[in-house]
Amino acid sequence: MLKASFRDRTRGVDVRIGILFSKLRIPPNVWTVLSLAPALGGFMALYNGSLAWGLLLFFFSAFMDIIDGTVARVTDSVSNLGAFLDGVVDRYVEFTLYLGLYFYLRSTPEVLLSHHLLFLFLLFGALMPSFITAYADHRHVIADPEKLRNIGGLMERFERLGVIYAGMLFGLADPVYLTYAVILVAVLSHLTALQRIFYVIREG
Repeated sequence: MLKASFRDRTRGVDVRIGILFSKLRIPPNVWTVLSLAPALGGFMALYNGSLAWGLLLFFFSAFMDIIDGTVARVTDSVSNLGAFLDGVVDRYVEFTLYLGLYFYLRSTPEVLLSHHLLFLFLLFGALMPSFITAYADHRHVIADPEKLRNIGGLMERFERLGVIYAGMLFGLADPVYLTYAVILVAVLSHLTALQRIFYVIREG
């Protein structure tokens, strides 16, 4: 998974960020909730046709999402509740991003599918991988927590957002690049869901 590799390579930077922002004495869970504010601002920017401001504000939201985890680790306040809250807020931020992109792209030329169908395909694809993992755990199909952690896949949240942000960046030159990024994420998200289904069947 790219996220784990990225975290390993930036561990020293993570610690410095955590130490710096822990001095503000803001609890990690508060940082988590606060990351919704720039995401909502990013949605409004995209809704009003500003891709540059949308990208900047969603980047800021992503940075705040990094802060909560680093502060939690530095202050030894990592908790199951914090991980739960982080995951829930992450999904709201991601949905807000996709909804904003829908409004931004609906006035641009369609590629392969209508914008309505494309974003339904994207949302369902983004939802299914985490649902499959959670449902396999809920039904005790895979009892080994280590196997669940290693379920992986082509396009997890970290990769989805990376491709989307790259598409937004190139979309500043031509929105069609953003549309291509959305299509790529949608297709690979569904392939990731299939990967996880087969993994659960094999390991269950």
